Amino acid sequence: MTHALKKWWLALATAMMLIMGYQPALAEDMADTKMPSLYDRLGGLMPISVVVSDFLDAVVPDPMLNDNPAIDAARKRVPTPYLKYHVTAQVCQVTGGPCQYQGRGMKEAHAHLNITVAEWDQMVTLFKGVLAKHNVPEQETRELLAIIDSTKADIVAPAMN
Repeated sequence: MTHALKKWWLALATAMMLIMGYQPALAEDMADTKMPSLYDRLGGLMPISVVVSDFLDAVVPDPMLNDNPAIDAARKRVPTPYLKYHVTAQVCQVTGGPCQYQGRGMKEAHAHLNITVAEWDQMVTLFKGVLAKHNVPEQETRELLAIIDSTKADIVAPAMN
């Protein structure tokens, strides 16, 4: 082997060892990389506001939900744009965005509405439909549904015996 060829093989072997030696370090760096927030994965405030708007456009006129007299009265009393603003801020905040929700807590905001499990399920069905319409990925859909599910106890009225 010529001297130049030996140097080339030595350089190649050294490069391979360096690459192989750095693989665990690269894997560790990648593991330490923080996953983007749900807010970021959803695309930020603009897409969140569009989905919230479409969701409330489906929920507000829903006949099954409005069969509940308390929900129907609330829909007539609270302007939809105001509701869209608050729900958008809330979703922005709970998904890790910069917004600060300034409204009432879920229990306080919904206690007088006497929401049933069936009405809750209808709302979730409508929400899933809007997420599907906007092609929200499966992982993000699961995370959003988990967030919503975490509020169920504060929104659904206790069952009457």
